[in-house]
Amino acid sequence: MFLDRAVISIASGNGGNGIIHWRREKFAPKGGPDGGNGGRGGDIIFVANPNMSTLLDFRYKQHYQAAHGKPGGGANWTGKSGKDTVIQVPCGTIIHDAETNDVLADLTEAGQEVVLAAGGRGGRGNSEFATSINQAPRYAEEGKPGEEKRLALELKLIADIGLVGFPNAGKSTLISSISAAKPKIADYPFTTLVPNLGIVSLSEDSHRQSLESFCVADIPGLIEGAHTGKGLGFQFLRHVERTQVLVFLLDPLSEIPPKDQFKLLRKELKLFNKELDTKERIICFTKMDALTDDDKTTFRKTKLRGEAAAHCISGVSGEGLETLKRAMWNALQRARNLEL
Repeated sequence: MFLDRAVISIASGNGGNGIIHWRREKFAPKGGPDGGNGGRGGDIIFVANPNMSTLLDFRYKQHYQAAHGKPGGGANWTGKSGKDTVIQVPCGTIIHDAETNDVLADLTEAGQEVVLAAGGRGGRGNSEFATSINQAPRYAEEGKPGEEKRLALELKLIADIGLVGFPNAGKSTLISSISAAKPKIADYPFTTLVPNLGIVSLSEDSHRQSLESFCVADIPGLIEGAHTGKGLGFQFLRHVERTQVLVFLLDPLSEIPPKDQFKLLRKELKLFNKELDTKERIICFTKMDALTDDDKTTFRKTKLRGEAAAHCISGVSGEGLETLKRAMWNALQRARNLEL
């Protein structure tokens, strides 16, 4: 099961109390104060884990508590600090304050961590208050309470390129053909119920492969009105926000003409987030293996207004895929250069 939103409660540990204690040793009946400080409460720490892909773990556990600090002891003994609680989340997780919706953290890199609830400070023992004019203080501090927060977690997949299109446009077939991803493929709408990620490499050479590779996300099919919650698109549109390039897959066999498909897809993306319409984009006519030679010729000559020439591809036969992969790489480089 894929889960990309969750709400949890966290609480850091309370600081331990300082204590009132007096030194009692042989030959030193009036040894003075030696009450130790309390230990610090444990923190709540979030860490980005590249081996996690969903927020499913938080469906079964919504409350996280760090350990409290221990009280101080005699002989100026400081209490033991509470153990931190480390919460692991997938890379790409945005953490909001559930009450104000303020963004508290955006964990995008493996190993990135952030403390979102600091443990309470331990209270001071009576030895800390001894002075030349108050040599026998009879008071100590209580530990400070920890922090409690209610957090909303939101996962946005981190992919370089997003595949968008209507249901059955050929997104899953394409990603399975150009990467090692194995999504479910069938001849009915909404086969893809969760986003799929695949790594695409342009070269068989081991050195160049590491340099010329990128991550592609297959986003579940959009329909008109997706931005308002229709179909599955609204649930997963947020995952295209992190992509740098969008590949529009237009189905020539659909009842909706490809030009109208492109207009509707752009409309839904803009209504969800107008910045999506400013991303680098590539246009593809899919399912070339199912067309006649005359139809193929027609689509190869088709150009959408204001757009670069469309690619004619087939995820089944492999037609045009190598050229498309290179175009994806080039578009990605242009997008990255614009960010510099």
